[in-house]
Amino acid sequence: MAKQIRLNAFAMNCVAHQSPGLWTHPRDRTAEYNRLPYWIDLAKTLERGRFDGLFLADVLGVYDVYGNSPDAALRNAAQTPSNEPLLLLSAMAAVTKNLGFGVTSNLSFEPPYPFARRMSTLDHLTEGRIGWNVVTGYLDSAARGAGKDKQTGHDDRYDIADEYMEVVYKLWEGSWEDDAVLRDRKRGIFTDPSKVHRINHESANYRINNTIHLSEPSPQRTPVLYQAGTSPRGRQFAAKHAECVFMSGPSAKIIAPRVAAIRQEAAALGRDPAEILMFNMMTIILGNTEAEAAAKYADYRSHINPEGALALMSGWTGIDFSGYELDQQVRHVQNDAGRSALDNVTRGDPDRIWTVRDVIEHVGIGGAGPVVVGTPESVADKIEDWFEKTDVDGLNVAFAISPGDFEDIADMLVPELTKRGRYKSEYAKGTLREKLFGEGRARLDAPHPAAGYRVGKKG
Repeated sequence: MAKQIRLNAFAMNCVAHQSPGLWTHPRDRTAEYNRLPYWIDLAKTLERGRFDGLFLADVLGVYDVYGNSPDAALRNAAQTPSNEPLLLLSAMAAVTKNLGFGVTSNLSFEPPYPFARRMSTLDHLTEGRIGWNVVTGYLDSAARGAGKDKQTGHDDRYDIADEYMEVVYKLWEGSWEDDAVLRDRKRGIFTDPSKVHRINHESANYRINNTIHLSEPSPQRTPVLYQAGTSPRGRQFAAKHAECVFMSGPSAKIIAPRVAAIRQEAAALGRDPAEILMFNMMTIILGNTEAEAAAKYADYRSHINPEGALALMSGWTGIDFSGYELDQQVRHVQNDAGRSALDNVTRGDPDRIWTVRDVIEHVGIGGAGPVVVGTPESVADKIEDWFEKTDVDGLNVAFAISPGDFEDIADMLVPELTKRGRYKSEYAKGTLREKLFGEGRARLDAPHPAAGYRVGKKG
């Protein structure tokens, strides 16, 4: 039986997100990013399309590598301004019943003790529909905002992240037993203190001394864990911790070996490699005919902002593209910014040489992922072919305009994929983790490291 195709919507609490300049399109609503009606309408659209989740990116810091200034990012709304994503979720959860929420939070600047409570609170309020995209950041501007001169080295950030995960696992899994909360009105006892345990942790970067997690056990305890780095060190982290991995790349030739590498490393750690769900970014532009889809794509492209595209790429790679000529070749540079975006255009595909002009064309719509244009039938064909070539499990669907592109997917593509038996006809029951991995699996199980910290009755 063909593998079912999973869909996340890929967005950010900002303007335009992956398609700089498209906020100027008359049908785009992302300039309303700071008002709840936009997000409520988007959540309803995604639930209508039976999307698995809304995957919310986030970036701490401003893209100020281009021209050594934030001006280009500010002028072109290149993920600036941006608001905190977690605060959106309660409102969207209130108007949906099944839509999951994978939210990005940067652990480099977020103490684990209050963060663990924030995620448990959201898991309660959404009845178990929360996932956490674990990131370590890549912008020096974020480090400066946190009082540091520059960000920690790339691989060192992952070493710190491993320690961070141990702390939050202890809080989420090891502090409260499942039956600690009694809610016993007759005896007037809400919680049995003997079933709540104090947490201690001391490592190179974190110290928690004799404290309890402030939240009672939530439906999932640990949120569904996403991870988004595919550098060698990122793959190691994903193989150990991630349940879902988000990756981006312009071609199947780049994505397929990354998928295989993470599955191989997970298997070496005793995990089932098939149970790490791989999502890659893709932008989908639909029309009732091929000509209509092509015309829509051409219309979108007329709104691309080249300076905004290079501001994004400079931030992602740590390379200042303001001094490059348009036809200059992009070459590999080793630095402490994100590694995957630069590898995509320098080393990922040895058969292609990228120029700065190519980068603008590519990043201008859909960021670092492929753009698929056509009728529901032809796009479904291309997606199925992509799945066969890459062994991914799902797509993080970026947009050119929002919510219009997601409305098209819900109303045009989803019926076609459903007809082919490649898309769910209804949501599964339960928490986000159960929807992804099966009924009765609301909690992480061994050999995932989080399960080893759980105390008392197993859930």
